[in-house]
Amino acid sequence: MKFTKSGGQSATGPADWFTGTVFIDGIRNPDEQSTVGCAHVRFTPGARTAWHSHPKGQTLYVTDGIGYVARRGGEPQEIRPGDVVYIEPNEEHWHGATADRFMAHVAIQEADDQGQVVTWLDHVTDAEYGA
Repeated sequence: MKFTKSGGQSATGPADWFTGTVFIDGIRNPDEQSTVGCAHVRFTPGARTAWHSHPKGQTLYVTDGIGYVARRGGEPQEIRPGDVVYIEPNEEHWHGATADRFMAHVAIQEADDQGQVVTWLDHVTDAEYGA
């Protein structure tokens, strides 16, 4: 068993990865013990990820607020606390808060054989967000 005491600080999500203000609290990074990475991500109203994909897929567990998730070519779907979303490996997608509500989720993903967990792509346009 490995126990890690709380003590990390919230980091602001980088502008290359997000539109709007997003805070990330790392839970664990892939390492020699496990290929699983996990973070608690909090989105301010209107904030969202850029398009991205995960080589081994991703699971989102919504903890607070109201948000959206969408796959490339699809309509945004509303997500609420308790919802679980599984995104298929290499499926291009985005997720974030609605325009007038905060949203938070736990994001869980696995690293591939090269240690990669995500490929970041272009930003979600306002038209795609508002679809």
